[in-house]
Amino acid sequence: MKALIVEDEAMARKQMARTLTEHFPDIEIIGMTGSVAETVSWLKVHTPDVIFMDVELSDGKCFEIFRQVRVDAKVIMTTAYDSYAVKAFEAGSIDYLLKPVEPEALHRAVSRCRERTDRPDVEKLLAALSGKASPWKERFLVQVGGTIVPVRTSDVAYFFAEAKNNYVVTLDGTAYILDASLDALSAQLDPGVFFRASRGLIIAKEPVESVVKLLGGRLQIRLAPRLERPGQFAPDLTVSRARTEDFLAWLEK
Repeated sequence: MKALIVEDEAMARKQMARTLTEHFPDIEIIGMTGSVAETVSWLKVHTPDVIFMDVELSDGKCFEIFRQVRVDAKVIMTTAYDSYAVKAFEAGSIDYLLKPVEPEALHRAVSRCRERTDRPDVEKLLAALSGKASPWKERFLVQVGGTIVPVRTSDVAYFFAEAKNNYVVTLDGTAYILDASLDALSAQLDPGVFFRASRGLIIAKEPVESVVKLLGGRLQIRLAPRLERPGQFAPDLTVSRARTEDFLAWLEK
């Protein structure tokens, strides 16, 4: 991956470059900038795969970059904790690191970055920063033993019900038990991203790899290979005949 580091403090910029070089030899640093203006000019000429971007730059906040130039690269923000900014990152499908950046946290962010197939949703990011945040749920809290784990909605592959339990399965195939019912979830999720395929299944658009037509007009959903694990959290991935037309229209958008 080719990387751009956007950081106005020279020492922090060198530290990030040193850490990336030490821990991620496959990441090639092709540029380093320290201001909004410099970054905008750089991005008009170069195309990185990932940007490590500080929020506070020498001539303003980094969000001005998104207003002035198209950003197609994956983005990992570095910031001191600011719930307002963090909410905006999550709305725009952007990963973030809290300062001071720890190597373990950097590893997690880079791993998520590699797994993601989507690019920043700049419209959602800027809307959230303007106080027009999305009305849809962006994160769920799940309990694993005595630990509470946040699961971002953008990382969800599907929700399903089995016996008396409700589950959320992430894009990496991890499953967690949820307290919320699928009926309640349906009202909280962006209908452009999630579809209620049946009483026991709500599926996200991203992991749908193909659809097979079955007898009787039903559809069989096939997921991306990383989610095809026989015998392990394999709900009924069929769409009823009554919902077929709506499902295909949703998938096409």
